[in-house]
Amino acid sequence: MAQGSGEVATNDAVTDLVSDWSAEKEVFKVHWGKAMMWIFLLSDTFIFTSFLTGYMKVRISSTVPWPNASEIFALSFGGDPIPLILIAIMTFVLITSSGTMALAVNYGYRNERVKTALLLFVTAGFGLLFVGMQAFEWTKLIAEEGVRPWGNPFGAAQFGASFFMITGFHGAHVSGGVIYLTYVAFGVLNGRYEKKGYDIVEIAGLYWHFVDLVWVFIFAFFYLW
Repeated sequence: MAQGSGEVATNDAVTDLVSDWSAEKEVFKVHWGKAMMWIFLLSDTFIFTSFLTGYMKVRISSTVPWPNASEIFALSFGGDPIPLILIAIMTFVLITSSGTMALAVNYGYRNERVKTALLLFVTAGFGLLFVGMQAFEWTKLIAEEGVRPWGNPFGAAQFGASFFMITGFHGAHVSGGVIYLTYVAFGVLNGRYEKKGYDIVEIAGLYWHFVDLVWVFIFAFFYLW
């Protein structure tokens, strides 16, 4: 009798588990969109880690002198070149965008629609500014400095391939984030999430903070090392 009761309880538990995972419900008290975003970001972490690890391996094992980032990424404003000035501005822009994104999430959970949408637009604007500066950086390196994925005049040939692969992949993420944030901002402004709630803003924030965090590692490993 006890064994039969145990089997019934087990079958009920399995049935409930299947029902939860097959229906549009929140499992483990976590929003589905948030859970899926975390899974996506985890997979993206593996990719960026592989890129940066490969870059470090290539740089350490290179027998040819590695180009000096402070010299290559210096800009002159009528005087002596300032090392990494553009990269510093790009970093400041992304860090600032993390602040506006956090405020957007905060106002979203307060149901302040206009402020949330405005801050999302501002965050997307910062992202667009970052992409524009990165495009300027690429243009300068390709057109003026002669850097190519297969070689460059400054030293190790792997420098160009590493630079364009890592910064290009990150730039694609920022560009995608700008489109994503703009879409969410228009949705917030139009009242699309009034009934559903503003979890979508937090989900977008997770993605944007991840992109900003990855840039910190790229800045440290690629430009400062």
